[in-house]
Amino acid sequence: MIDRLEQMEQHYVELQSQFALPEILNDHEKYQKAARALHEIEAPVEKFRELKQVQKNLDEAQAMLADSDEDLRAMAQEEVAALEPRVQALEEELKILLLPQDPNDEKNIVLEIRAGTGGDEATLFAEEIFRMYTRFAEQKHWKVEVLSLSESGIGGYKEVIAIVEGERVYSQLKWESGVHRVQRVPATETQGRVHTSAITVAVLPEAEEVDVKIEPKDIRIDTFCSSGPGGQSVNTTYSAVRITHLPTNTVVSCQDEKSQIKNREKGMRVLRSRLYEMEMEKQHAELDKERRSMVGSGDRSEKIRTYNFPQNRVTDHRIGLTLHQLDLVMDGRLQPIVDALMAHYQAEQLKADAPEAA
Repeated sequence: MIDRLEQMEQHYVELQSQFALPEILNDHEKYQKAARALHEIEAPVEKFRELKQVQKNLDEAQAMLADSDEDLRAMAQEEVAALEPRVQALEEELKILLLPQDPNDEKNIVLEIRAGTGGDEATLFAEEIFRMYTRFAEQKHWKVEVLSLSESGIGGYKEVIAIVEGERVYSQLKWESGVHRVQRVPATETQGRVHTSAITVAVLPEAEEVDVKIEPKDIRIDTFCSSGPGGQSVNTTYSAVRITHLPTNTVVSCQDEKSQIKNREKGMRVLRSRLYEMEMEKQHAELDKERRSMVGSGDRSEKIRTYNFPQNRVTDHRIGLTLHQLDLVMDGRLQPIVDALMAHYQAEQLKADAPEAA
C-alpha cells in the first residue's frame, strides 16, 4: 500500500507542476483533464501526507522512551499512547480511499419513481418519496429537473422522471433502486387498519453521448398532442415526443415542455441513461458478482426499505438498519441511511480484497 501511495504522491506533484505550463493553461480540454486527474487522487495523497507526519512524530516519541530523563519518558509515553491509534485510524481510512472507485460516482442521475401495488395510496407515497429526494437534493445544493410527470386523480404520482444534477449525485443515491414499501392507515380508511403499498425507484447514472452511441437509424420518433395541465396548447400542438430505440424496444416519452425540440432533448437524455444501465447490468452479470453480495443487487423487484408510519420507523432490509425517525427521513434527512449503506459496501469490499492483499 505504501509503495502505491508514494507513486500516487509523485504523480500528484507532477500534475501540480503541469498547471504552470502554457500548453496546459491555454488548452481548456487539457486543463480540465489535468484538474480531474488531480482531484481524483487529492484525498488519498493528503491523507498519506498526514499519515507520514503522524508516523514521524510517533517514531520520535518512541525514541524518547529510552531517554534518561524520567519526565521526558513520561511525556513520550503519553504521546505514543495518543499517536499509535491515530496511525491505525489513518491506515484504515487510506484503505477505504484506495478502494476501486465506481466510474459512475461523479455522474448526475435519472431518477424514476413509479407507483406499484396499493392504488391511490401508492401514488400518494410516490409523490412523498419524490419530495423526500427533492429535499435531500436541496440540502446537497443539487438541481432537480422534472422530465415527465403523470398524476393520479387525488394528487399523487403514477410516475415521475427527473434528472438530478450536482456533485457526486450517483455516489450518494445509487443504492436507492428497488421496491420501497409503506405501512400506514390511509386517509380513506374508516376502520383504522394499516395498509401496505409499494412503489419502485430506479436510479440511473446519466449517460453522456460518449458513453452510449445511438445511431439515427436505430430510433423512431413519434410526436403527439400533450395531455394534462398546460393551458391552450394541450391537444392542439404536437409537442410531446415518444422515442423508440428499435434494437432494444426501449420507449421513452416526454411531454413536460411545450417545445418539441426540448422534449426530444430530454427524452434522449433518459434513453441514453436507460441503454447505459442495460449495458451496465450485462457487465455486472458477467464480471461483478460481488455487488449482489454486498448490498443486494439493486434490482427493482427487490424490497429494499419499509416506511412504517404508525411506529415512525424506517428499515433498510439489506443491511438491517432501523431508525425511529421516519418523520426526519421523509423531510429529506437521508444522510444517516446513505452513510450506513456506503460503510457497509466499503466493509464488504475490504473483506473481498483481503485475500489478495495477503
